[in-house]
Amino acid sequence: MKTEPIQQRVRDIRRRLREKGIDCLILTKAVDVTYVTAFRGEDSWAAITPNAVYLITDSRYIEQARKECVRTSFVQRTGPITQAAAQLVKRLKSDAVAIDKAVSLAAWQALKKGLRRPLKGVSGITEGLRSIKDATELARIKKAAALSAKALAKATAFFKPGICESELAGIVDLEIRRLGCKPGFETIVAFGPNASRPHHQPGARRLRKTDTILIDFGARYDGYTADITRCFVVGKPSAAYRRAYDVTARSQAAAIAVAKAGATLRDVDQAARKVVRDSGLPVYGYGTGHGIGLEIHEDPFLRPESEGTLQAGQILTIEPGVYLAGKLGVRIEDDILITENGCQILTDACPHLRL
Repeated sequence: MKTEPIQQRVRDIRRRLREKGIDCLILTKAVDVTYVTAFRGEDSWAAITPNAVYLITDSRYIEQARKECVRTSFVQRTGPITQAAAQLVKRLKSDAVAIDKAVSLAAWQALKKGLRRPLKGVSGITEGLRSIKDATELARIKKAAALSAKALAKATAFFKPGICESELAGIVDLEIRRLGCKPGFETIVAFGPNASRPHHQPGARRLRKTDTILIDFGARYDGYTADITRCFVVGKPSAAYRRAYDVTARSQAAAIAVAKAGATLRDVDQAARKVVRDSGLPVYGYGTGHGIGLEIHEDPFLRPESEGTLQAGQILTIEPGVYLAGKLGVRIEDDILITENGCQILTDACPHLRL
């Protein structure tokens, strides 16, 4: 990865640490470690001080770390990671030490015992920064979206009666891997009434001559994931399905029309819900959308109770749906980039159902 994006992220974090009077910040979430070092391994922590960034890892990852990391010093541990972190802090003589609140209680207690000094839990330092994508991140998400579209286009050749949900999910995943990346999360494939469960797990149900298909998937490219949902029909769709699809499409369009820098998260969410509510169909029970990036679900979140506004540079999903228990389910999900005057749909090239 280029050096400058990482350096800018670290500068921004250090500015926040100075404002909070923190000498050393320990990051335990893998995505945060990646964000500040470019390292993509596991079981590793990062520590940020005014003068350096440290990666605390072990022999399984040290070779990978030396290849991937940007302007990072290495601490190769042989014992518990909490012990290595405590020893590093003592060596640096850091007084005001903080750790992200994602840390487990056991790790918190072990680190505090090893430090023998106050330890502060913090949140929001990296999350707010990560919600605004830099040019490198935007390019990777665009690439993930483009590869996702190619994979689904290939998989549509298998939309034939007799195939089962789990088999089609495997084909989507295989097409993603053939393009040189991997699925960003477990692919959802739901046929017919199974789609009324938003997080249905693909099973043995087979596609029928007249049926519907819902696919929720996304390729992960260079650490960044697209998140897309598409619906299709085999044979002639029922009038109820046509209505549900039309309402969902209009609901999504209403939210996209509102989404721009300065719009409140709540207003975007409500724009989508209003269309469904006014149609007389059941209003979906989850959030209208969420940020994507190094995590598949990250800030900002579009929910009825959300506070705050959208900012230029954020990338998030818009994914309303209509669900009739035991009968049908429709969800349309696209990834959008927030701009000053509106938004750009990044996933529009992905195959669509046109009713």
